[in-house]
Amino acid sequence: MTLPSGPAFGRRELLVGAGALGLGAAAAGFSPAKAWAAPTFTDDPFSLGVASGDPWPDGVVLWTRLAPQPLALDGLGGMPPNKVEVGWEVAADERFKKIVRRGRTFAVPELAHSVHVEVRGLQPGRDYFYRFRVRGAVSPVGRTKTAPSPRAALRELTFAYASCQAWFEGYYTAYRHLADEDVDLIFHLGDYIYENPIDEAGGVRKVQLAPEIRAEPYDLTQYRLRHALHHYDPDVIAAHQAHPWALIWDDHEIDDNWVGDYGKDPGTDPAVFRQRKAAAFQAYYENLPLRLANKPSGPSGRLYRSLGYGRMARFHLLDTRQYRADQACGDKTSDCADRLLPGRTVLGDAQEKWLFDGLKRSPARWNIVPQQVPVTQVDTVPGDGRAFVMDFWDGYKPARDRLFQALADPQVRNPVVLTGDMHRHMAADLKADFDDPRSRTIGVEFVGTSISTKMDGMDLDPGGQALLDANEHIKFTSYQRGYVRCTLTKDTCRADFRVLPYVTRPGAPVSTRASFITENNNPGLQQA
Repeated sequence: MTLPSGPAFGRRELLVGAGALGLGAAAAGFSPAKAWAAPTFTDDPFSLGVASGDPWPDGVVLWTRLAPQPLALDGLGGMPPNKVEVGWEVAADERFKKIVRRGRTFAVPELAHSVHVEVRGLQPGRDYFYRFRVRGAVSPVGRTKTAPSPRAALRELTFAYASCQAWFEGYYTAYRHLADEDVDLIFHLGDYIYENPIDEAGGVRKVQLAPEIRAEPYDLTQYRLRHALHHYDPDVIAAHQAHPWALIWDDHEIDDNWVGDYGKDPGTDPAVFRQRKAAAFQAYYENLPLRLANKPSGPSGRLYRSLGYGRMARFHLLDTRQYRADQACGDKTSDCADRLLPGRTVLGDAQEKWLFDGLKRSPARWNIVPQQVPVTQVDTVPGDGRAFVMDFWDGYKPARDRLFQALADPQVRNPVVLTGDMHRHMAADLKADFDDPRSRTIGVEFVGTSISTKMDGMDLDPGGQALLDANEHIKFTSYQRGYVRCTLTKDTCRADFRVLPYVTRPGAPVSTRASFITENNNPGLQQA
């Protein structure tokens, strides 16, 4: 498979006139806009590549976005306000000699000319190839894979997960390595974009950007530009092109540490923040391979969902931002009493019930919970005294107690939590009582580091040593950048913590820093 070459950030792309577009309400393929009868492009309309996502046994969602000038300052990617007919094809072979599905749809301006095609009628557990066409222009060929049939007894299942990719703090070399990994699926656990203002130097990449792109986003045009910037990278395009993804958001897709209708800026009117959230949600949907069921409606959208992989695994993807209570104690690291208040929730009532019911009903050997912030207790102070990060589950102890009660249910087999957000690798036992090291271990948590956020990092930083000293149940940590690759068999779940020595310049190699396993019906970490 030919992988994309690097994008060029030319002056023409950066300095197109800055119009504005309000929030669109277009359903899939519907638009009041007139069709562009004979589209012609002077630049590649598929500059952002192709992607697939959320595999089911009989199909996947296919994505692309027509954007010949991805960083045009009106946020429309160099496209006119017309809908454009797009053809798509799915084949059993990379040369498209055996086409199994094809069709046409519209890329509409209300959704930034993005395309989300939900293909059905495919065979379970097999590779497929796909591409798009528009008026003579042909997209790169993407590779995807359907989920196995619900009753399939797999010998092995391999997946990877990643998070936290601040474009201005490092190169996406980890994604180039992920593209080459032999995995069935990639999970992205949040912070696909960062909303922080970008300095005039363009961060560590030293790419000159227009001020409109560097500014913190608040409206739909700005969020579209921020997504285009983070997506217009050859390495992330390659990883999307090579494997299907399943994505969930965290905080930086909107605003640092946002919860419900509140952002990080104190005193912001919740109604104003809801407008910002609606813009961010729409841009997130437009730029990623999500199904129509995940399309937001204004400032709300259901992103929690499950994916089944035969009898081997069920993945319960969570949204820990949209429904949670505000952070306790002014969101300051502490051990304040408010974190213990009984009414505090992370998931909200409906999602919590959905998760607990789904865990009990799951027929899978492994119940994997991809989510955003650390579930394990993370005391940041060695020795006397304690302090916890209020944005983690530590700030919501009653909610964690309910979660652990559900995970400890005899009907729930082999719970494994996957986490992002922390910008470090970490492996921890989940204890029934973290204050008693001898208490029952009910599961494990694997925390994945960032793709680029916080720049190069180091192996064992002072903060990581403090975590090991203060938390007996935390068995490993590394502050390098990278991702996690996991392999499931009927006997073990193995996590390989993949690391890069640097990301502030391109071309870093990848290696496995450490590997841990947990055994079937024997929760707890063992170093492999």
